[in-house]
Amino acid sequence: MTKYSVTLGLDTFGDVLSDDGGTPVSHAETIRGLVEHGVLADHVGLDFFGIGEHHTVDMPLSAPDVVLAAVAARTSRIRLGSAVTVLSSDDPVRVFQRYSTLDALSHGRAEVILGRGSSTESFPLFGYDLGDYDELFDEKVDLFSRLLEEKPVTWSGRLRPSLNGQEVVPHTETGPIPAWIGVGGSPESVLRTAKHGMSLMLAIIGGPAARFKPFADLFRDVQRRLDKPQKAIGLHMPGHIADSDEDAMEELYPHYVDVLTRVARERGFRPPSREQFLEEVSERGAWHVGSPETVARKIAASLKTVGATRFDLKYGLAGLPRGSVLRNIELYGTRVAPMVRELMAE
Repeated sequence: MTKYSVTLGLDTFGDVLSDDGGTPVSHAETIRGLVEHGVLADHVGLDFFGIGEHHTVDMPLSAPDVVLAAVAARTSRIRLGSAVTVLSSDDPVRVFQRYSTLDALSHGRAEVILGRGSSTESFPLFGYDLGDYDELFDEKVDLFSRLLEEKPVTWSGRLRPSLNGQEVVPHTETGPIPAWIGVGGSPESVLRTAKHGMSLMLAIIGGPAARFKPFADLFRDVQRRLDKPQKAIGLHMPGHIADSDEDAMEELYPHYVDVLTRVARERGFRPPSREQFLEEVSERGAWHVGSPETVARKIAASLKTVGATRFDLKYGLAGLPRGSVLRNIELYGTRVAPMVRELMAE
């Protein structure tokens, strides 16, 4: 039987979890815990472990590359990278240098996923104007794509100082760092990704995966028209795995409501309802929640629907118990991943 080649990863935003008594752990414990998560993900055979940059009290992971370097020192196989780097409020040269350093420490296992930032806390933190939101990303992703060539760079833009024949180090040993652009549903973002020859990561946090199939089709079509090599398409989607469907939903639901209610209050939309939760964890929703078999079948269906070859499960929510999160990782690697690969077999 020929197996469909699929990459299965884990993404986290560094959500502050709770101890066995329901008390939130400290930021320091959260960061140390992520190292253990990455080591466990490697141990159970997953392909990728990613940490997304955030700057909030509930998600204090402002320096993912530092944590990933600690994971690299204790692993030998799993690929490591950003679940998103907010390139708009960072400097492309420094991002390249940090991840090429991670690539050296991990012996060629580093990746980077670039994004404009659906959460915008970093913009005022680093003195960037949200009025320049789109132009900042356009300029910086253009420069970053040049840096990946690992040649002296001559570049100019409006919002960042120019470079003139500048050598940027360190160089990688095994070739360009795999680079993705995270896209939340904008055709312009898909076109930008294809233009720069990067892979496409579709960030689906609500609704059915089928809604994103036109973006995947557009990406493949534009690459053909630009005569560029076909790059991978991945899915970043949230979920939670437990021993049964009932356990998974019972563990996740109160934290789903708490976190999304706060987000709704901040962003001015309707708080979530029980009915919305049930819709999102059903076959029609974005959340992959349930027993290993339930989640495996939904992941395979999502991949086939979009025509993607990579799935990153965004795990964890603020307040979830540490034990249930560790069990989620264990079940994903030991039971879900093998089932998905069998389901994707031709």
